[in-house]
Amino acid sequence: MQALVLAAGLGTRLRPLTDVCAKPAIAVAGQPLIRRIVRWLAAHDVNDLVVNLHYLPHTLTAVLGDGSDLSVRVRYSWEQPQILGSAGGPRLALDIIGDDTFIIVNGDTLTDLNVRALADAHRRSDALVTLALVRNREPEKYGGVIMTDDGTVTGFAARGAATKGSYHFIGVQMVHAEAFRQLPAGQPAQSIGGLYDALIAARPGSIRGYVSEAAFWDIGTPEDYARTSAEFSRREKRAGESPRAAR
Repeated sequence: MQALVLAAGLGTRLRPLTDVCAKPAIAVAGQPLIRRIVRWLAAHDVNDLVVNLHYLPHTLTAVLGDGSDLSVRVRYSWEQPQILGSAGGPRLALDIIGDDTFIIVNGDTLTDLNVRALADAHRRSDALVTLALVRNREPEKYGGVIMTDDGTVTGFAARGAATKGSYHFIGVQMVHAEAFRQLPAGQPAQSIGGLYDALIAARPGSIRGYVSEAAFWDIGTPEDYARTSAEFSRREKRAGESPRAAR
């Protein structure tokens, strides 16, 4: 399987840590976040990766290179002079990816999702996009995905009271390239709050959800980053793994 890792973001909420490096290059318990993401994907047989770049790109290429030391192939989609967003980024990268179906992973969160199960669920449906979801247990913090009992996504809600009973998108999705081809290449566009809302209106059933009990770790704010890094340090200490050795 192929994957696009979205790593072009500015990381404004994590400043001042992101003043000197892109958020996915920041170390979580001694290991760059982007390398943790790549190792997780490789463990699920996703070994052909494209990483999109915009902000401080050299800090990401320095820790990933061509991916060979992680037993994957890494190529890059360069977004210059402007950042293209969660839909514009994938649109620009389509020709590099080359496959009709691929995984998109946010480069600023962590999860233990079973990627193969997500891919199987997507292939059993006729959806253009299948979002990996968990129950939204923090509606005051996270916006929600509204979904019917059969898995059809019908909309998105801003965080707050309206998201109670909704689902939380954990930053992993399986997509068809067709979902993005309608966009002009090189133009900024968002998925949720933009392209996906338009697809729901024009082609009901084209966006679906896959619900699991996967764990999710946020790196969005300094507080989130501290909690996540501390948890991974504890986990790896219990497992007897040296974070530095895991680099």
